[in-house]
Formats: sequence, structure tokens, C-alpha cells
Amino acid sequence: MNLVGPKVRELREKQQLTQEELVTKCNLLEWDISRGTLAKIEAQVRRVTDEEVVLLAKALRVDINELYE
Repeated sequence: MNLVGPKVRELREKQQLTQEELVTKCNLLEWDISRGTLAKIEAQVRRVTDEEVVLLAKALRVDINELYE
């Protein structure tokens, strides 16, 4: 499932990051993700693993719990 997609988008926009910029941050954390995949995550079209949620939190520099609010 994907409960975090809308919150990822909200936090990304709040930090004034483009999808490309967030993807770059994820790539630096050794997660090979494309902009298209991030768009699907934000739209809740693609499932997100627990490991990916951890990486998204790190890339956005937020506590993992913020992604589930």
C-alpha cells in the first residue's frame, strides 16, 4: 500500500523541491528512483516498501512519523 504519497508531495513542495531534486537526493542515498516513479508514489499509484519510506524520510530530512501524519 501507499499511505505516504500525499505527505511526500506536501513536504517536498513545502521545502520548495522539484521532483527531480528529490529524486537526486534519493539517488545520493543509493536508491535508484526516477522522477516518474516518484510521481507515481506521490499520486498513490505505486506501492512503497518500508525501506523506501525510510529513504524518503532521510531524503526529505524529516522524522519517519511525519510521513504518516
